[in-house]
Amino acid sequence: MTDQAATTALGRPQRSLWGDVIRQFLKHKGGVAGLVIFLFIVFAVVFGPYIHTIDPQYLDIRNKNLGPTWEHPMGTDNLGRDGLAQVLSGGRVSLAVGIAAMALSLLLGTLIGILAGFFRKLDGPLMRTTDLFLALPILPLLLVIILLFRDTLRSAFGPETGIFLLIVFVIGITSWMNTARIVRGEVLAVKEREFVLAARSIGTGSLKTIGRHIFPNVLSPVMVSATLGIANAIITESALSFLGLGFPSDFPTWGRLLYDGANFMTLNPARVIWPGLAISLTVLSVNYIGDGVRDALDPRIRGR
Repeated sequence: MTDQAATTALGRPQRSLWGDVIRQFLKHKGGVAGLVIFLFIVFAVVFGPYIHTIDPQYLDIRNKNLGPTWEHPMGTDNLGRDGLAQVLSGGRVSLAVGIAAMALSLLLGTLIGILAGFFRKLDGPLMRTTDLFLALPILPLLLVIILLFRDTLRSAFGPETGIFLLIVFVIGITSWMNTARIVRGEVLAVKEREFVLAARSIGTGSLKTIGRHIFPNVLSPVMVSATLGIANAIITESALSFLGLGFPSDFPTWGRLLYDGANFMTLNPARVIWPGLAISLTVLSVNYIGDGVRDALDPRIRGR
């Protein structure tokens, strides 16, 4: 009797790994709420400019420093630029930086973690390098790198593309360490399991063993790190922009909007409230998604 026939005979529906993961995630109220909020923010920043069609760089000096109105729901700045249009435009850049930097740090962390955990000779050098990066003061290091290479990349790729590449690069290469350590620990445990030992005993090569047996079994911490990495990258980009070392003033991001609005906080509080609220909601929603994914992938909880 096949497994499917046995399952049908017992009257129980057939279950799959990812089906259990999705069901467990949907039971996590915080994760579902975070996913709904994050999808709403993504939808707003991607499609919002097609609904709210005001140019974020359009100057309307007669209507400067306005509070919320029907025409300008988030008010205007000291040059009369629409606040909602700038928040939507800045959200595109902030989310793009967060996702791109997360992808880079995840690639580096996963690669280094797998190599360190699987190859004993590489474990010592790679982990000492990881410890070295963890010991560095991240924010001063970011400031130094940006000050050294900002003008060079701006002249090579343009002011917007150059600073985008630089910020993604510096955030990515300074945020991979925790992922590497977590993945290394998982690889050390997985490579001693019977199916991996059996694969190696029949002559399966190292690369094939990693691709077929090791990597699929360390996806759980990688996915959790991915969600949390987006939040960390958005916060770091916002901090750099708030310090005046991010994107130029005519290329808004949420952090840059905070920086530009800080001097007008008493005159027009909405200039810092809305971008600050956007950053807070995005980071909180991503963190809740990470909690939900972590619980859904936990084998002690999944399948109950």
